[in-house]
Amino acid sequence: MGARNVILLGGPGAGKGTQAGLIVADYGLPHISTGEMLRAAVAKGTTMGREARRFMESGSLVPDEVVIGVVRDRLAEPDAAAGFLLDGFPRTVPQAEALDAMLSETGRAVTHVVAIEVPAEELVQRIAGRRSCPVCGRIYNVTFDPPRSAGLCDVDGTELVQRADDNEETVRNRIRVYEEQTAPLLGYYEARGVLERAFGGGKRPDEVYAQVKRILADRPA
Repeated sequence: MGARNVILLGGPGAGKGTQAGLIVADYGLPHISTGEMLRAAVAKGTTMGREARRFMESGSLVPDEVVIGVVRDRLAEPDAAAGFLLDGFPRTVPQAEALDAMLSETGRAVTHVVAIEVPAEELVQRIAGRRSCPVCGRIYNVTFDPPRSAGLCDVDGTELVQRADDNEETVRNRIRVYEEQTAPLLGYYEARGVLERAFGGGKRPDEVYAQVKRILADRPA
């Protein structure tokens, strides 16, 4: 088995972060997320990091060419030579094409694209139903993991709060944007024979991960 060069896709609330942590623990791959890459590049003061900083400080979206440059720098680091897990990149077909081009320069290619699929209504329930305790930080879900007393923390009885951006309207918009962006990306990787789907609807994280492990084991890298 050669290097696993993995891309993890999934809508907001699909459990991508949990699955990424399990993959990293089992396979020893560096978990490379767009947000972390940009912050690290800025902190290091790289050429692309300085470019990114200009946009981030002004609250603007970081343009594709800058994000791609930061990804290129990160994938050139020694820990990514034997495989990597990309999270949050690519988001569009042009980004995917740029990634393929940069990997081919070093004789590499994307080997696995894992899409975690959860019905939109369940994603809404997962995110819009989240509540947290402002004192101890424990997180609940009014549908899937409710507190014993409605609206109150089990630990200290504090009234639970909802993040402003977890309201249903915002969540539905985030899901719509993700689906619009990702649909062409799924087609792109399906045509290349590297796309596999893990169904996460109504399933525990360990049940989803069992599917992910089969995908990573069965597909030759």
